Amino acid sequence: MVRQRAFSGTPWEEKVGYCRTLRVGQQIFVSGTAPSDGEGNTFAPGDAYAQTHRCFEIIQQALEDLGANLSDVVRTRVYITDMNHWPEVARAHHELFADHPPVNTTVEIPALMNPDMLVEIEVEALCEETSPQKPLAIRSQNRTQAQPQSRPQNMILGRPIQPASLPPVTASELDEGCLD
Repeated sequence: MVRQRAFSGTPWEEKVGYCRTLRVGQQIFVSGTAPSDGEGNTFAPGDAYAQTHRCFEIIQQALEDLGANLSDVVRTRVYITDMNHWPEVARAHHELFADHPPVNTTVEIPALMNPDMLVEIEVEALCEETSPQKPLAIRSQNRTQAQPQSRPQNMILGRPIQPASLPPVTASELDEGCLD
C-alpha cells in the first residue's frame, strides 16, 4: 500500500522523528496540532476559541497537502488543558463540522508544550483513493514512500465508518454510555 508523508518543516519533526501527516490508501492521519503562530509562539494566548480555529487552519493545510480537506475528517481528538474552556472549543468545532460531523473525543490534560497553549487537536480523515502511479505533491521536504497497493479501505482502526450525528454542545448532551 502506498504511504505518503507530508512535513510542515518544523524542527521537531526531525528531532522527534515524526511527520505532520501520513496517508495510507484512503486514510489520512494528522499529528497532534497545536496553535502555533508559525514563528515559534502561541497563536492567541488565552483564547481557546481562536486557538481551536488556528489548529484547524493548520490541519486543513496538512490535509490539502495529501489531497483531502476538513469535510473528509471522520475523527477528531481534542486535548484541552482546562475543561472550563470546553464551551469555546466546542463552539469552534461545531462551526467547522456542523455539516459533516465526525466522531470526537475530548480529553483534559495537565499541560501542553507551551504553557499558554490551551488546546491541541489531531484528526483522521477518509477520502478518495489515489492512484499509486501518481503520488500526491507534498509541501515542504517532498518525502514520499511507496509500497505495494492493497485493497481500498472502508474502515478506520478496524471499525466500519458510520455516519455521525451533530456533536454535543453542552456537557449534559454527552452520551457516556457509548464509550468503549
